[in-house]
Amino acid sequence: MNSKIIFWINDDLSSLGLPKTLQEKYNFDIYAILDITDKQKKFFQKQQLIKFSKIWFFHDHISKTTKKPDMDFLKSFEEKYKINLWLLASNDRIFYKFNQFHKFSTDEILSILEQECRLFEKILDEIHPDFLIMGITTLHHNHLFYEVCRARGIKVLMIRQSFLAGKYIISSEIDKMDNTINNNKHNFSSLPELQNYVKNYSATTQLNTFKSKFQSSKKNYVKATMQFLFSSNSNPKTHYTYYGRSKLSVIKNMILYTLKTRYREYFINKNFIRNIENKNPFIYFPLHIEQERSLEIAAPFYTNQIEVITNIVKSLPVGYKLYVKEHPLMNIRGWRPTSDYKHIMNLPNVKLIHHSVKSEDIIKKSSLVISIGGTASLEAAFYNKPSIIFVDVDYSFLSSIYKIKTIDELPTAIRTALKKEVNISDLNYYFNLVDSNSFEVDLLNASAIFDDTFHFGGFLRDVEIPVEKMKFYLEQQNFIFDLLATEIVKKIQKHEQHQKYN
Repeated sequence: MNSKIIFWINDDLSSLGLPKTLQEKYNFDIYAILDITDKQKKFFQKQQLIKFSKIWFFHDHISKTTKKPDMDFLKSFEEKYKINLWLLASNDRIFYKFNQFHKFSTDEILSILEQECRLFEKILDEIHPDFLIMGITTLHHNHLFYEVCRARGIKVLMIRQSFLAGKYIISSEIDKMDNTINNNKHNFSSLPELQNYVKNYSATTQLNTFKSKFQSSKKNYVKATMQFLFSSNSNPKTHYTYYGRSKLSVIKNMILYTLKTRYREYFINKNFIRNIENKNPFIYFPLHIEQERSLEIAAPFYTNQIEVITNIVKSLPVGYKLYVKEHPLMNIRGWRPTSDYKHIMNLPNVKLIHHSVKSEDIIKKSSLVISIGGTASLEAAFYNKPSIIFVDVDYSFLSSIYKIKTIDELPTAIRTALKKEVNISDLNYYFNLVDSNSFEVDLLNASAIFDDTFHFGGFLRDVEIPVEKMKFYLEQQNFIFDLLATEIVKKIQKHEQHQKYN
């Protein structure tokens, strides 16, 4: 095979074995855009493990400039590709409220967008790739490249985890599955039978394992801190994603972050309820973790979750309360400001639930689940509960789910959704779709091993990657990359076959 494949590779280099295997075993032409730090850049300048046909260091092409952005170019780009650039940028975690180090001006943002757009067109015009391979888009610039490739007819192969932990899907769109053929493997006759099946692929168990390992070692924290303090730090000059991150500002921020985290956790433990009573009917709303692509990219008009909660409260039928649960992974973000929690607690008919309470226990006692775009809406169906979602997901078709189009229909949506019923045949169809589109591979563990080996357990990513150490890691994880490459080739062959007969 000599198809051209371009990879988007970010600073999680744990899957570098995939392009290596695709090149060595299947003879693809491999290209890459590298969204990495300056220290990681040295690895790619030295390594001979993967013979890329060409690579682009993304941040080498995006620089500070006093030149005014070319508005005519940006307008024509939007029209050409049908992409809302400002919608992408305004929700980006680098440009948005989450950045504690640098406040970008409008011209700065537009200038960065212009440079990105010109770079992406230049790359695609030069090599005309057949396929783009990437993980889930998390920032505006890799999602922008994804959208441009789709608009140009380049086949996207996005690797994402399915609802079932450990089962991965390769698809051209994040909220859809490519293969719509039902293989009829699953035929659950009851919801308890389905619940038992799902428990074998428990995302909660995987989540708890991740929490117990990620940034958990004090020894690694000290090592990462020393490495950061006594090594060069050129990224604030070369990477707009690092603007303002001087060593002093980072240290100051981390001290404040630690103090805030401890105080917020004390506030949570003191004020959030842990016992769920169902004497009165209630509706359940699980908070999304922030920062997260499921809000910033997938639900750009619903990023203000306090506003969403307020609108739900306004829409509640008489006699109903709203139970809001904190996301258990918000601990790695330092929790939310206590002012956010107080705002929610002061809303009428609202109770805040402690993150330790199992979501399934709340769902079982609820009358309805409302989620912006999380998996709680799917989980609700397992326990015979209807739900509402705000954005399209790959299970939107379930008859028990109400997908709202505008926020002002929320009062009607709640009353309609409360009457909806779960159809187990829909769930059988969904899980058969997942089964026919997925394969089992432990990519999360491979990433965790990489973090332990290179990133001080997840505390520091701007590190140099020794070539021999990377070679050893790739050899140890070779079976995973072989499996992943096999699945990628299957998708490529199906696409080429489809192209041949159409």
